[in-house]
Order: sequence, then C-alpha cells, then structure tokens
Amino acid sequence: MVRPALRSRSPRRVAKRTPSGKSKVFYEKRGSYVANCSVCGKPLGGVPKDLKEVRRGSKSRKRPERPYAGTICPTCLALAYKIAIRSA
Repeated sequence: MVRPALRSRSPRRVAKRTPSGKSKVFYEKRGSYVANCSVCGKPLGGVPKDLKEVRRGSKSRKRPERPYAGTICPTCLALAYKIAIRSA
C-alpha cells in the first residue's frame, strides 16, 4: 500500500518501466496552468507556467511590469487605451 497522501486522485499516476525491466506506477504532481487574457482568452506571455515560480517568485518575476499585466494581453490593452482616449 502506498503512503496515504498518494491514495487520493490528486497526484497523476504514470506507469514507467524501470531499468530492471519491471513496470511500476510513479506519482507526479499534475501539470502546470496557463494564465489567460480576461478579454480575449489568449494565453499571456511573460507569466510563468510553473506554479512553484508563481507561488514563490518575486512580484516582478510573476508578471510583466506594465498596467494590467497578468490579466490583459498587450493587444487588448492597446485597444482599451484607444477606446479610452477617443471617448475622452
């Protein structure tokens, strides 16, 4: 029996063949996530895909240094600026 933390379905189960030739089940953490633009839904550049880096990294490492960084992509931001300037 595996240890209690691995009995849930949270870790991903991967069947691998060991050097001795036996097939064994290994437990891995699930995949990373992708930050998406809240307007168009495109994946954001400059935002790390590794959850460890998002949790432990400094603020400048988590997202680019510009307005609405980490939430809106540069294309949608430029469009929003155009609309705001033209309506003012």
